[in-house]
Amino acid sequence: MASFFDNKARAKLAAEKGSSSTKPGVETTVAPRMQPWVEKYRPKTLEDVKSQDHVVDVLRRMLNSASLPHLLMYGPPGTGKTSTILALSRELFGPELFSSRVLELNASDERGITVVRERIKVFAQQALMHAPASKEYREKYPCPPFKIIILDEADSLTQDSQSALRRVMENYAAVTRIAFCCNYVTRIIDPIASRCSKFRFKALSGGASHGRIAEILKAENVAYEDGVVELTLKLADGDLRKALQLLQSAARLVGATATVQNGQSNKKSKKSKIVDDEDEEMVDVDSDKPPPRTITPAILNEIAGVVPPQVVDDLVSVMMKGATQNYKRISTAVDDLVASGWAATEVLSSLYQKLIYDDLISSQKKCKILPILSLMDKRLLDGSEETLSILDMVCQISKVLAAK
Repeated sequence: MASFFDNKARAKLAAEKGSSSTKPGVETTVAPRMQPWVEKYRPKTLEDVKSQDHVVDVLRRMLNSASLPHLLMYGPPGTGKTSTILALSRELFGPELFSSRVLELNASDERGITVVRERIKVFAQQALMHAPASKEYREKYPCPPFKIIILDEADSLTQDSQSALRRVMENYAAVTRIAFCCNYVTRIIDPIASRCSKFRFKALSGGASHGRIAEILKAENVAYEDGVVELTLKLADGDLRKALQLLQSAARLVGATATVQNGQSNKKSKKSKIVDDEDEEMVDVDSDKPPPRTITPAILNEIAGVVPPQVVDDLVSVMMKGATQNYKRISTAVDDLVASGWAATEVLSSLYQKLIYDDLISSQKKCKILPILSLMDKRLLDGSEETLSILDMVCQISKVLAAK
């Protein structure tokens, strides 16, 4: 029996128990209904990648030649950077070699120099496993003689970590390729960027995203009203991952209420029903209005945390009267806004959409309002107090709007 004070013996005993409790070759699978749509509909091949035609064409040529340099993929979030390199890796190595030839790390979780020394360097030093001998497998998958290390969110790596990667890229270039995925290419040091082939991922176009979202909603058998897909694309702003997360949240909400209504349509009681839907939820089955069966724009706006137009209009109407003689009303409106739980970033975005695109406001006033909104955005990014920042912004804009 391991002594309580013998840390090494206790760690060894825990490792043995963990290894004995898990059977090799048995994978835990998630029920398709509970699986996130982002993973369920992630592109499996390069042909499934949308709106990145130039990148796919170049990678397709590399796939055919079985030659791959170090890669640096950058662009806005949710545009398919990680999915593309994963799809390329699957087509290169196939299912039998994928787990042994590909190492995926999220640099935002493991951003120190330790991960370079202990995980990346160790994986780069490992010997290559031989490809399956079957002729059919080799004809379908090129199986080139190198491994791939995928560093997601590489712009979160520290300077020391990136500097340490230079030696790894040089010493093990014959058997290892590194694919960097990041949002901001300027945060990658020049020695790393100069050793990679750069691929810029642009924000997804509305046409391709609209078709893909409609296809997923049809596959999931989710009913939705007109304008829901367009509103989702507007809220996501080119981020397909965010769009799918919003729609799945809305679909789960609609599906849960529909389940309760279908099972308890003849009962009018104040009791709460426990729905057996992989998780337990307490839902009141006695409601005056029937729960919605389709995804509506109102549900989507509520899930996304968008400030209602009426709230924005009331705030703007108070701001129009000026800040000198109207400070108490402005302060009360801001306090009510914060107490309602609306995020400061959403308030800023809603005011931008309302004021800048209002034809009744002159261009001169808009030019004065834009720097105020920009300063507010910077303050929020720096972590300033939200209530005081919103109050200061509203007072400054009110002064501009009231001026003649």
